[in-house]
Amino acid sequence: MTTPILSLRGVSKVFTETGNRIELFRDLDFDLAAGDFVSITGASGVGKSTLLHILGFLEAPTAGRALFKGEAVSGLSDMRLSEIRNREIGFVFQFHHLLPDLTVWENVLLPLRVGGNLDGPGRERACALLAEVGLEGRLSHVPGQLSGGERQRAAVARALVNNPAVLLCDEPSGNLDTANSDHLHEMLAGLNRDLGVAVLVVTHDMALARRAARPLVMRDGGLREADFSSPA
Repeated sequence: MTTPILSLRGVSKVFTETGNRIELFRDLDFDLAAGDFVSITGASGVGKSTLLHILGFLEAPTAGRALFKGEAVSGLSDMRLSEIRNREIGFVFQFHHLLPDLTVWENVLLPLRVGGNLDGPGRERACALLAEVGLEGRLSHVPGQLSGGERQRAAVARALVNNPAVLLCDEPSGNLDTANSDHLHEMLAGLNRDLGVAVLVVTHDMALARRAARPLVMRDGGLREADFSSPA
């Protein structure tokens, strides 16, 4: 059996707010394998984004283990974790986080520059990705000259430029109108289908959640299969 790319084993997350102990989830197990397309829905405040941050090694669990390809990340150095996040995991958030003074082309190349991979093959991949997301004619534009949908598509291209195994998306269409949301959703499904990248989306958008091969809902501190015939 193939080892999952990202795994959680017995993970809990607890924090204290104004003197109150809040447990978001407990004893949670989860696997994301190559080629998966998973959505996670649930009410606001249940911990969906926190779970995504733990899976992306941006935040540590209170208890339990987060693993990358079967190896617990708690014993890895900060340098190794940064390398994994840069090369193996692409992130797309609700806000695009493009640098305003850089062109689309320069923004997409940024992960390659940070990782020391700004070579010919990397540049070719950046060109191919920008064409894939329909921005081949916008390379010299800065983010302020793009529409909201175009900025988010540029953010997706940037997230994929290092050819990561996993794309983690936190409300990727949360700031988009219906037409641009539909376009982005179709693009994510196509990237999963055509490039084989594993996609995990945290979303309130049921249209996006339904596109996933494995739709889940977070409720009562755990993950379960989503039932779209009843409210999440």
